[in-house]
Amino acid sequence: MAENRNTYTIKDDGDVSTVKIADEVVAVIAGLAATEVKGVDSLAGNVTADVIPKKGGKSISKCVRVSVNEGKVACDLAITIAFGHSIPEVSRAVQERVKSAIENMTGMEVTEINISVAGVGAEEN
Repeated sequence: MAENRNTYTIKDDGDVSTVKIADEVVAVIAGLAATEVKGVDSLAGNVTADVIPKKGGKSISKCVRVSVNEGKVACDLAITIAFGHSIPEVSRAVQERVKSAIENMTGMEVTEINISVAGVGAEEN
C-alpha cells in the first residue's frame, strides 16, 4: 500500500481474511456520488466525475474530507451548484446520495455529511 494512507478494516474473519479500505477510497466514493446529483456542477475546484477516477484521491483532497472513527464515517464536501438550482434541495440530495453510496459500498455507518457550497457554475444545458 502507499505510504501515509489511513486504512480501515471493514471485514475481519480472524485468520481467514481481512478487508481494509483506504480513506481516499471513501473520499472517491463520496466525490463520485456527489457529482451524480442533478444540480451539482462540480466539486470545488472544477473537479468533475471524469477527473476523479483518473487522478484518484489526490484530485479530490481539497474538496472532500473523510474521517472514520470506530467504523463511523463523517464527510465534508465542497461543491459548485449549477446555476438555477435550489441550494438546499441539491445539498440535501447530495447528502442522501453520498450517505447511500458510502454505506452500500463499504458497510460503514455514515454519521454526518457536511456540504459547503463553494460557488455557482454555468447553467446546465
